Amino acid sequence: MIEQGRALAADCRRELTEHILPFWNQLSDPRGGFYGRMDAALKLYPDAPKGVILHARILWAYSSAYLALQDPALLEHAAHAYRFLRTCCYDKAYGGMFWSVTAQGEPCDTIKHTYNQAFCIYGLCAYYRASGDVTALELAEKLFDTIEKKTPDAYGYGEAFTRDWQPADNEALSENGLSAVKTMNTVLHLVEAYTELYRVTRREQVAQRLRWLLDLTRNRIYDPERCALRVFFDGQWNEIGDVYSYGHDIEASWLLTRACDVLEDETYTAAFAEIAVRIAGKIQSCALEQGALNDEYAAGNINKKRVWWVEAEGVVGFLNAYQLSGDPAFFRTAQQLWRYIRTYQIDRREGGEWHAEVAFDNVPMQVFDMAGPWKCPYHNSRMCLETMQRIRAMTQG
Repeated sequence: MIEQGRALAADCRRELTEHILPFWNQLSDPRGGFYGRMDAALKLYPDAPKGVILHARILWAYSSAYLALQDPALLEHAAHAYRFLRTCCYDKAYGGMFWSVTAQGEPCDTIKHTYNQAFCIYGLCAYYRASGDVTALELAEKLFDTIEKKTPDAYGYGEAFTRDWQPADNEALSENGLSAVKTMNTVLHLVEAYTELYRVTRREQVAQRLRWLLDLTRNRIYDPERCALRVFFDGQWNEIGDVYSYGHDIEASWLLTRACDVLEDETYTAAFAEIAVRIAGKIQSCALEQGALNDEYAAGNINKKRVWWVEAEGVVGFLNAYQLSGDPAFFRTAQQLWRYIRTYQIDRREGGEWHAEVAFDNVPMQVFDMAGPWKCPYHNSRMCLETMQRIRAMTQG
């Protein structure tokens, strides 16, 4: 298994350095930031609006790749993304990050979303670790303070707001015909962001809020009978709809254990290690089909398309479950998902990256963009980096 692990890590390093990052290099915009859209036919739209989540994730990807690979060119790309986020995406009038800006860097969609603020914290913390630039850390802490001041309500965190922080409809994260006031997705990515902010600051207020989010996840979001996370809620954390997101479940399984590791709290670590293994086992039994993960369950129906980020998070989640449990079946599942990704999800066309969606019959769907507000290098580059790091830990242990 050691040699199989090393082969998997080598594959991931090659995919990251020879395919994923070179694709995103070509999308660097000399006007600032990165181009906002490339469609599935690989047509670039230089004047498309630029998503702020896209740029936060690009910042995270290049910063984290630099930390692992120490290639100065990667840090230059990260700095390019950081300058754009800081200069064009931060609202100097009301605080917080816009949802999107124009191709030239002017405000476009000025909604303020807690999810978006969280991703910016995540990217900024990675850039601070990579560069040592204290202005990035200062901005991350400013966003944390803004979230804690502007978004709390009687039941936790509000999600969607107008530019001046008045409550708004949560259209950005509602789907499946539901209008959700609160979502598992935003909580998960607050956990993710606060984990990294606590890693670099050791600020007690961040630790307190991170514990609160973990408690909320365990007590209200996690369904112990189904070993799955509830997805959509009203304003008082009552579940609405009948939806289970296989990708978010397996992603959460390892992000939650990562949070506990950074907190260094044995009580949380033990509780969430058990939850992570249970979630991974459930996903393995109900979502894995013909070598890949199905997308989601909704109202009695299973969507069997293969989505790029779901498959990528699956590799990490199953490696994490293997490390926690020692069950080799989890390692084999991670290998199986990588084989699927390598065969079907990766776009082998010149100038392509990963197909966003592949049908159950393994034919690319060519509907979702190759690059855009939601299609970014975060999930697949992170899969590569996490796999490299985890296999190194396994083989050196």
